[in-house]
Order: sequence, then C-alpha cells, then structure tokens
Amino acid sequence: MLEAVRTRARTYFEDAPPAHDWHHVQRIDTLAETLCERHPEPVDERVVRLAVVLHDIGRAREDRGEIDDHARWGAREAGAILRDCGAETETIECVQHCIRAHRYSNDVEPATPAAKIVADADDLDALGAVGIARAFAHGGAVGSPIHHPTCPVDEDDTEAGATQYNHCSKKPLALAERLYTDAGRDLCCRSCGVRSGLPGAGRQGSRRRALTASAETVCCPDVPAHPQDGSRMCR
Repeated sequence: MLEAVRTRARTYFEDAPPAHDWHHVQRIDTLAETLCERHPEPVDERVVRLAVVLHDIGRAREDRGEIDDHARWGAREAGAILRDCGAETETIECVQHCIRAHRYSNDVEPATPAAKIVADADDLDALGAVGIARAFAHGGAVGSPIHHPTCPVDEDDTEAGATQYNHCSKKPLALAERLYTDAGRDLCCRSCGVRSGLPGAGRQGSRRRALTASAETVCCPDVPAHPQDGSRMCR
C-alpha cells in the first residue's frame, strides 16, 4: 500500500517549489526512519511512512493562495487517497492526525508517538544548512524580501519574521524548542548545535548558532545522510 500511496502523493509535487518539493519528502522519510529506530517504545512505522509522504500534499496549493491551511486540507485529501488504496479506518485516522499536527504554527499537538516523530522529522529539515537554504528558497517563491535594513531582528514582532533573514533568526529556535522526542533533540543538537529542551541549555545565542551552523560544519556520523547524495548536515 505504501508504494501505491507514494505514487499518488508524488503527483501533488510536480510543480512544487524547492522548499517543499519531493526531495523534502525524501529527507523527512530518512529522518523519520532514524527517529523510529531510536525511539524507546514501539512506533507504528507504517503510519509514520504514510504520513510522511502525504504531509505536504497541500503545501503548493497554500503557497498559491488556494487554501488557508495545507495541514488540514492535506489531512482530508490524504483520507481520500488512503481509502482509495485500501487503508483501514484506524490507519487513516492516525495518519490524518499526524498530518494535522505536523505544522508548527497550528494549534494541534501531536498525541501519538507516530505524530511526534513526523513533526520532529519535518522540523529537523528546517534547521541547519538545509533549513537556511529552504527558507530563502521559499521566500523567493512567495516574493518575501531577503532582508530590510529598517526591520532588524530585535524589532521584528512578527511570529515568522518579516524578512527571510529575520525568519531564519526566529524559526530555528522556535522549532528546536518544540521538538517532542529525545532522538529529535539529539539530532538537533548534532546537526546545528541548538541544545533544544536539554537540562541546563542556554537560550542566549541559540538563534545565531542555528543560523550560522553551515559555516562551522564537521562530520557527524550519527546524522542521517541525504537520501540522494549521501551528504550529511552537521554542525
């Protein structure tokens, strides 16, 4: 069933911009696999894998202004796809919850291990060098300014950042602080140096470390390799 769902899901990414394209899905799949392996309790990996391939099927529509919330729309669309592919009702509901809960800016908290892993995998792909590249790619796709000298980070009171530079200074810390799994927090620390949620972790400088992670790269064998070229995003 996974391959049938994957084939259906991929059609939603044919015109997707780089920040949320099929390569993003593949990176999330690799990260989610690692998080499942390191999770101390059993996880329904089938639900995780299905949710990963379907979690952003509505993202391009949202970016075009056709829908308001790609997570909620995607959950409904995913339900139809899964029913067509023969999934059981329980599986469909579990996957839909994962999709609704993966978006960091909405009000749905992940309530299952599978949902927490999907959310963490998606957030981890927004950190470090890959996260910075995705942020600026997304800004270019939607016409957001890279930087504005009259809108410094310290005076920007928007949640996501009024410019892409400000966004990169705000979102990494917010994502790092919301990670739900110990394995996710460990990968976050290893990949971009942000010690999210760890006892005694200092908040000062976390934004700067996340933003400049790509400038201080060293090999870190525990970080999952990029699914296409085998490279690793490390601190």
